Amino acid sequence: MKYEERNFFQKIIKRFFIVCYALLAISYTLSAAYADDDQDPFVMDAALGADAALPDATIVDSGPLDMNATPVVLNQGASFVAVHNFDIAGVYLGMSFEDVETLFFKEKSLYTPRKQNSIIYTVASDWKYNLDYECRQRKIIIPSDLEKCILSAARKRGLLYPSELNLERLETGERIQIFFTSNATDNVVWRVIYSNDVNVLEGGSEKFANQRDKKIMAWWQEVLDKYGLPNSGNDKWVSSDNSFDPMMTAFYGKLDLTDQGLMASDAAKNVTDARENFRAKPYSF
Repeated sequence: MKYEERNFFQKIIKRFFIVCYALLAISYTLSAAYADDDQDPFVMDAALGADAALPDATIVDSGPLDMNATPVVLNQGASFVAVHNFDIAGVYLGMSFEDVETLFFKEKSLYTPRKQNSIIYTVASDWKYNLDYECRQRKIIIPSDLEKCILSAARKRGLLYPSELNLERLETGERIQIFFTSNATDNVVWRVIYSNDVNVLEGGSEKFANQRDKKIMAWWQEVLDKYGLPNSGNDKWVSSDNSFDPMMTAFYGKLDLTDQGLMASDAAKNVTDARENFRAKPYSF
């Protein structure tokens, strides 16, 4: 074979391999793209960590729910009040997480998010049990991998939700905890706990006791000015004779605004939804 012909065939072969390589590269890219669409959602972002894209936050298990409520007794001559209109630092019962987040993260406020882990994320326990079962069916059993699998799936399905927001006002020693229902009931406020340091006794001498008493008196006067007189006992504002309806309780240096009905409805819905969506094995007999 002449040199010119051999050189011509070498060029053809070289171009052929270049085209093949390009086609293989395109095929690999497309298959990877389609694989991402079909990839098991339980492991897709395991490498990033289950709490990726959740800055300034921590994830905790949902604790046991206390479904007991204090009996409501209306004071003689008193009437029920619209506790659902009460606010603590601008936060109302039933307010969405997005609106609360805007209030304290995006607008100027006297309160700022706690420096670390200001937002607590949670997965309802019944749903976590579901996801634990599903992950283990995929042979994921190492505890750390199992936890990543559960949280990854929970986030993708909208089951991981902000359940608590912690705020502080350092110059006055005030703190606010805001608790939210799950996404199953629109992730809204069901409880707000406010606390300050008026009941703190700074020392053992008479002057400190005197100062604390004066702070407590001033505190109670501010509470009465804002919310009016309690209509249940000396420390409660109630909206009905049902203890699961909105109510607020005051303590020395603390306010507890709550709607246990919202919390109970949310808990019940999560239990029911988790039961209905449990992915049992497809037994056949």
